[in-house]
Amino acid sequence: MKFSKTFAFIFTLSIVISSCSKKETAFVDPLLTHRDTTVNPADDFFMYANGGWFKQNPIPDSERSNGIFQMIQDTVNAQIKTICENAAKNEDVLKGSNEQKTGDFYASGMDSLSINKAGISPLKNEITRISNIKDVSSLLSTMAHLHTIGAGPAFGFYVGQDDKNSDKNALFFYQGGLGLGQRDYYFDTDKQTTMIRNEYVKHVQKIFELSGESIQNASKNAAIIMKLETELAKNSRKMEVLRDPLKNYNKMSIGQFTDLTTNIPWSKMITDLGIKKADTVIVGQPEFFNALNKMIKSYSIEDWKMYLKWDLINTYASYLNADIENQNFKFYSSVMSGVTQQKPRWKRVVEQTNGSLGELIGQIYVKEYLPKGSKEKLLEIGNNIRDVYAEHIKKLDWMSEATKAKALHKLSKVVMKVGYPDKWKDMSSVTIERNTYCKNVMAVNKWNYNEMISKFGKPVDRTEWGMFPQTYNAYYNPSNNEICVPGCNIIVPGFEGRMPDDAVLYGIIGGSTFGHEITHGFDDQGSLYDDKGNLRNWWTAEDMKKFKTKTKLIVEQFNKYNVVDDKFVNGDATQGENIADLGGVVMGYEAFKKTKQFKSNQKISGLTPNQRYFLAYGYAWMVNTKKEALAQMVMTDVHSPAKFRVNGPLSNIPEFYETFNVKPTSKMFIPENQRVVIW
Repeated sequence: MKFSKTFAFIFTLSIVISSCSKKETAFVDPLLTHRDTTVNPADDFFMYANGGWFKQNPIPDSERSNGIFQMIQDTVNAQIKTICENAAKNEDVLKGSNEQKTGDFYASGMDSLSINKAGISPLKNEITRISNIKDVSSLLSTMAHLHTIGAGPAFGFYVGQDDKNSDKNALFFYQGGLGLGQRDYYFDTDKQTTMIRNEYVKHVQKIFELSGESIQNASKNAAIIMKLETELAKNSRKMEVLRDPLKNYNKMSIGQFTDLTTNIPWSKMITDLGIKKADTVIVGQPEFFNALNKMIKSYSIEDWKMYLKWDLINTYASYLNADIENQNFKFYSSVMSGVTQQKPRWKRVVEQTNGSLGELIGQIYVKEYLPKGSKEKLLEIGNNIRDVYAEHIKKLDWMSEATKAKALHKLSKVVMKVGYPDKWKDMSSVTIERNTYCKNVMAVNKWNYNEMISKFGKPVDRTEWGMFPQTYNAYYNPSNNEICVPGCNIIVPGFEGRMPDDAVLYGIIGGSTFGHEITHGFDDQGSLYDDKGNLRNWWTAEDMKKFKTKTKLIVEQFNKYNVVDDKFVNGDATQGENIADLGGVVMGYEAFKKTKQFKSNQKISGLTPNQRYFLAYGYAWMVNTKKEALAQMVMTDVHSPAKFRVNGPLSNIPEFYETFNVKPTSKMFIPENQRVVIW
């Protein structure tokens, strides 16, 4: 998995020195104050560690959740807002400079009067092109064109590393085209999903009405789109099946792909997508494209035109006039996630500016907001985690020496990208204007697309980053055998101006970051890739059998967790993240055991080292989520909800049982012979 939320700390020496020169205020330890001591930690450690904070900080109407994620995002947003506003008010800025682009993009988004006046006119050329479709040939050509501007009708497409030859970039085609995102939204019959499906049809109709269609035509179009998307969904694989990289790797020549889908001349289609001299493609789900092939003819040209128009407007709805933007929010945020109020406009525009021009903003962020020495300290902790990981692998009682040697070799080759990239991407070709918000978003979408397809036929650049330094996140990329921890992950609320103690460092940055991400290289997906990032088996048959027996146990454990109403965690879909959470908290603890704080049994705020470590891990996932958003997570997310990312892994750790007196009668108790021990 290439996506996993993590946290870190502020430790810079300059901050510590400056704080010592001022009158020091009493330190209020968040590990103490966030607790809800009315909860038995052996029954629900997540609420014990975080419930006190939840009681004092309800979820805002404008958010789907609240907690450490939101606290840190608010900090980052405020910093980026300053960058954007400073750029926007600089009248002497050079045209084409990073500052001009950042300032004008932000200013265009804040100019709601111009946006409302423009209506859907920024999409006029694209809508005209759709309206002029006359036959299958022009339909497919337009479909390809929409992909080049950020839309995603009918299927998915990207250029990326070949899973079986990680030095080369390949063309990937995969299922897609669903306005509801996941196939199960079209078929599940529970009350919540049925309601969402019914509201979706109303939403599509309303968007068409706001785009100028009559109520009668809008209603007809919505019914057609729901029918078409339901057929696409019927032939789409479930979320858990999509996690198998072997089953979703089907390499074939363009001729073979065309033979599979005779109504779609892929040679021309690929040219329309901007790719030259391609001879092979990797098709994720052949059965999906077989169905799409039939649908090209079974649905009329007019049906497809309405679908393409919907997909286009849906893609850009957040950047159009207030009526369309509000309707888009009402469905995708309110109905699906339970968010009842829009974020302030400045925050929405800041987040979009950062999402579009984060490569430019990141250069300023690193200079003005990232503490000195961040990269070095992160690497130090990351290497400590890698060292204890190696010790653990050597001691495994279920793995043969032959497989251990290969696992250790892969571990030694894990690349750690931390802080910020050494080289920034060149966005000089992007033109940004102050009065065209939607077109600015489209311009960046086009740049991103062209930058992606430009990689085809070129050697893979393994130094490239997949996140910005101001992105509060981290990932493991199996094709590069690398982890990436952006710089802003050095924030832990409550420890500003001071060095967190080792229990916090290793509970959060050690366990929830480096330990988690490294474990992704050895989860049910990552374990299928070798040290160079190739999809190649390096296991003995017997060891792989034992490994699958262990991963089956974690699937069974998480399948039992009830999230909300009648929805349970999908243990298969969340398997990789659950394995990474367990591996992360174990490795973080093992590294913490080597510190002076642990060895001296030093208490801080009256808490033992073990108590502080596990409370720090709970703090890393201090997230309170709305009921509707939890239901959406179960349907769409390969991560378990925060509560189970804490209680699930800890239920398998003997030291946690000892520290918090977990007994057979405790709700978190799992019989010893059923506890999951993998890495």
